[in-house]
Parts: sequence; C-alpha cells; structure tokens
Amino acid sequence: MSSPHTTSPEVFAQPLRAQFEAFLDEHRAALTACLDGLTEEQARRSLVPSRTTLLGLVKHATFVEKVWFDEAISCRSRDEIGIPATPDESFILDDADTIADVQRAHREACAAARRATAALDLDDLVHGNRRGPLPLRWVYLHVLRELAQHGGHADILREQILAQ
Repeated sequence: MSSPHTTSPEVFAQPLRAQFEAFLDEHRAALTACLDGLTEEQARRSLVPSRTTLLGLVKHATFVEKVWFDEAISCRSRDEIGIPATPDESFILDDADTIADVQRAHREACAAARRATAALDLDDLVHGNRRGPLPLRWVYLHVLRELAQHGGHADILREQILAQ
C-alpha cells in the first residue's frame, strides 16, 4: 500500500491517523530505498565505529517494526517473534543477509505492522512494552522518530559510500 507524499494537499485533509500513517510509510520507503543500486559490499561497508551500516540500518528498522507492532501489540516475547533481545544486536549482519532479503523482510514487517494496527484507534493502549501500557499514538510517534533518525544516518552513509 502506498501513501501520498506527506506534503501533498490530499494528506493535509486526512484524519490524524491517516497523516501518521502517510509519514510512517514515507520514512519506511525512504529507509529501505537507501540500499537501491548498491552492491552487497557497499551495503555492508562500515564507515563508523558502531555496527551501523546501510544494510544494518534496514535490518534494525525491521527489528523496530517487530518490537513496536508485534511485541507491543501481541505481547509475544522477542524470542517468540524471532528477533534479537536488544536493539544493538539487531544491527548484526549474518553472512546470508543480502540487500534483497533485508529489503523483503523490512517490507513484510511493515505490512504486518499495518495489519496489526488496522483495528486499533490512536488512543487504544498496547500492553506488550516494558514501559507499560502505551497509546498507539505514542507508538506511531516513537517509530516515526526512529525512522527519521535512521533515515538521516542512511543519507549520510550513502553519500559517503557513493563518493568513494
């Protein structure tokens, strides 16, 4: 499902929920697109002391989607979901991780997130987060902040990789 660009007048007239979802989808698409046109080596290239790579950022974004839209909503454990225990571990790349696989996993996690939230209202509480019950509105804002932050990281890393 594609949303109109967030600067589109058609988004301005939408209810708040639709506006949140348009922003989320725009940032989701931009982050996964940071891998487009890169080689596998470029996507894995480490330019900073942390585990942050372009491929790792998209893999981490998949983790974020599953933490906030599976764990927080379903109350299933990270072990049950099959995701790392900590955010830092979610950046670790396996030898088998490819651009196509990581992008596919991210798209699938985003689609699952949309399904998980479809029946919820912004003020509905989710109960599976360690912070305790949180309204879906807070979850949307938190995930949007994560995506925007990591999208900025991705822009800088991609610019550096393409300049080399």
